[in-house]
This record gives sequence, C-alpha cells and structure tokens, in this order.
Amino acid sequence: MEGLFSAGQPFQQKHSENRKEDNDRNPDGKLKIEDSSTEEGLTDQHTMMQQEALSRRNIWEPSVYYALGTESFHFAGHDISIRESMDTYGALIWPGAVALSQFLENNQQQINLMDKAVLELGAGTGLLSIVASLLGAWVMATDLPDVLTNLTFNLRRNTKGRSRYTPQVAALSWGQDLDRLFPYPSYRYDYVLAADVVYHHNFLEELLKTMHHFCRTGSGTTLLWANKIRFPSDLRFIEHFNSSFNTTLLTELPQQDVRIYKATAKE
Repeated sequence: MEGLFSAGQPFQQKHSENRKEDNDRNPDGKLKIEDSSTEEGLTDQHTMMQQEALSRRNIWEPSVYYALGTESFHFAGHDISIRESMDTYGALIWPGAVALSQFLENNQQQINLMDKAVLELGAGTGLLSIVASLLGAWVMATDLPDVLTNLTFNLRRNTKGRSRYTPQVAALSWGQDLDRLFPYPSYRYDYVLAADVVYHHNFLEELLKTMHHFCRTGSGTTLLWANKIRFPSDLRFIEHFNSSFNTTLLTELPQQDVRIYKATAKE
C-alpha cells in the first residue's frame, strides 16, 4: 500500500474577488463576529473551549504528545482507537466529528462514499477521515502542519489493511495559496467534509473562502459540514454560509447542539 504523505506549509494567497458587503465586516476586513469581536469576548470564548476540552479528560492527565489519552469508537464494522492530546484543539475529538461519522455510517444510501474522492478540512485527530476511508472513499485529510504528526499516526493505525484506498495527508492553511497547492480541476473532490471548524478563531472569512475553492460552481462537489453551536459567531457564520451555498439542514441533534448541513455551490 502507498504510504501517507504530508505537503509543505502554504504561503499567503491574494484575497478572493467576491467581497462581502461592508456592513458584514469589521474595520480589518474580516467577517463580523457578533458579541465576540472584543478582546474580552474572545477571551470568554477561549475559556469556554478550554472548559469543554477539560471536561472530556481528567485534569491531572498529561497533555503532551508523548503522554496521551486515547478514545475508542466502533464505526463501519471496525474498532477505532484515536490518540488525543490537549496541546491543541486539533488534537482532540469534538462532537461534530462524532456526529458526522455516525451520520455517514447510518445513511450510506443517501451519502455513498464508495470510490468517491473526499477531502476533509480541519481533520484534527482524523476520526472523520478514518470513517470515510473505512466506508470506501479515497481520502485527503488536511490540517495545520503542527497537527499532521498525530493525524498521520491515527490514520495509519486505523486504516492499514482495512481500507480500499490509503488515506493521504496534506497541510492546508485556510485561504492561503489554494490555487498553487490545490489547483482546480486537478484537485476536485466528490465530497468535502468539515466538522467543528467554526469556533472562536478569527479565520471565518478564510474558512468560507476555502469552502468556495473546493465547492465551486460546476464542480459537482458536495460539502458536508457538522458543527456544535457554541457562540453567537457560529450563528453569524451560518448566515454567511447559507447566503453563499445552496444548503440543506440534514439533521439537528439538540442534546449535543450539533447541526449537520449539506451544501453545493450556487449557480
């Protein structure tokens, strides 16, 4: 089987020509984030994310890559073991990834991944990419460079000898150098997956730009996005998302506060 690889870190890319209206932006040009644009608001959101992370792990456990915890799952007929760390949000399993993994397993007639090309944005620990791979997809898992070591480890551990195709790994910084690193149509995917990629960060415009790059008009690409709704900024992003894509709310899980959307590019 082919080995997993990771691409180099992207560089800066020019801004998209499709500009949002001025009243939807902050003075720095970023999409407005309701109730969180101040330093105090961002601090509160960061604290909430930290508390959510800590609630999922005993506080006395080490939080470095050489002393990690593991989470176990069963999807697509296989036991899956995921190595986690609290060094970064990208090294934890978040509710959106679990919810979308369950949805894909339970709705294979509606979303058939067999022999499909699949890209995951913000793959983190790799759970969603692993499940997609076990369901028969050719998978490209992407995230920031500092996440790739753990991501690659989890993918290799859980798909070797089990998957139809060997999943691949690449560095992708949202909105940066997309035309050079992932030129269209050389990099065209049937599905783009994203789980819990919207939280307290300042890269909402770059994320939306990246979604547009891979889910463009005429590409035939479908975006599947799951997210836990935590902050007012999440709802604000959903407004921009709905205005940018043809969207369908596939399911809503009230107990987890998770929504799963399907989207395609508007004509």
